[in-house]
Amino acid sequence: MFAPAAFAAEGDAGAAAASSSGLGKMGGAIGAGLAVIGCGLGIGRVGGSATEAMARQPEAAGQINTAMIVTAAMIEGATLFAVVVGLLAAL
Repeated sequence: MFAPAAFAAEGDAGAAAASSSGLGKMGGAIGAGLAVIGCGLGIGRVGGSATEAMARQPEAAGQINTAMIVTAAMIEGATLFAVVVGLLAAL
């Protein structure tokens, strides 16, 4: 907890900067990973619900399928944005 202050007191600013840089990279990687996990769960739920809806109303399968694909594309777009932001934070 007091390690960055101890490094600064010793005059070794390079070690303190390296420590905070490593935490930033780890945070960006964790954020990107959580975005991908959320995307997988979201698309799985959309696909499962669409399949269930098509089983209930086979005559509306075309409309349900179209809505499912559009929704999955929106989830993928938001996830791509989140992953890019997370990876940029890691740089």
